[in-house]
Amino acid sequence: MIKLLKNPAFLHPRYWLTWLGLILFRVIVVLPHTMRTSVGQALGAITWHLARRRRHIVEINLQLCFPDKPAEELTHLTRETFRSGGISMIETGLAWLRGPDSILSRVEFEGLDVLREAQAKGKGVILMGMHLSTLDICGAALGRYVPFDVMYRRNKNLMLEAVMTNGREQNFPEAIERNDIRRVIKNLKSGHIVWYGPDQDYGRRNAIFSPFFGVSAATITATSRIAKITGSPVVSFSHFRNPETGKYSVRISPPLENFPSDSERDDVNRINQLIEAAVSKAPEQYWWFHRRFKTRPDETEDVYSRK
Repeated sequence: MIKLLKNPAFLHPRYWLTWLGLILFRVIVVLPHTMRTSVGQALGAITWHLARRRRHIVEINLQLCFPDKPAEELTHLTRETFRSGGISMIETGLAWLRGPDSILSRVEFEGLDVLREAQAKGKGVILMGMHLSTLDICGAALGRYVPFDVMYRRNKNLMLEAVMTNGREQNFPEAIERNDIRRVIKNLKSGHIVWYGPDQDYGRRNAIFSPFFGVSAATITATSRIAKITGSPVVSFSHFRNPETGKYSVRISPPLENFPSDSERDDVNRINQLIEAAVSKAPEQYWWFHRRFKTRPDETEDVYSRK
């Protein structure tokens, strides 16, 4: 916060609401865990009411991926997704503004030795992640035991970007802009572990349409291409919160066997299956707020249009 005050540009009125939000988050992140969770749930419930466009995106995603669920169940899942998203906002604030040390006792790890052994082979490790709502807090917690580089997308709000940059610098050795694949390859060849999330829609370029919960989804082929160039093993990284116990679980899988294969299509299908299996454990904790299906095989189709 003091660093921000030293930048006169951030005193401009356009950032006053951002300042208010940061001050509120500074207060919230020092509250006891149960109180932080309650605030997050309330924030998610409020967002469900106010963010109609985002709610529409979540509803469409869930309808496409779970066509057999009754309407009432989908409505409940939508609300729970927003509650989980609200908690995630508080967890992210905790990771950026305070760090994960206060919740490390709540995190149960599985596969830390797997990750260390994979890195010890000297070819770097692709830590294949997914956009579960606990990503920021569990990623920061994992980084306390096994440091790794992360990829990020710049925030248009320069003040928030400064806060995020400071948080990333505290929690990770290096942050790589998401389009800088050359840097990813360089760091892997230097033996780094690099988090890479292939579960968003980046358009048609370098993508193959692959089933995700039975729906064709444009899925980037970069994971297998990077693994082929670097020889880096690929391990998957999943993480969940347990609402009943207040604990978090972090799991690192063994390195994928026979990956990459001779078929990029088989590789992206396999990746989507792994992500699908993780999401199925707690669907409300997946980041359904993204337009995962915005790129369609039929370019004229728009599944998110309001009819």
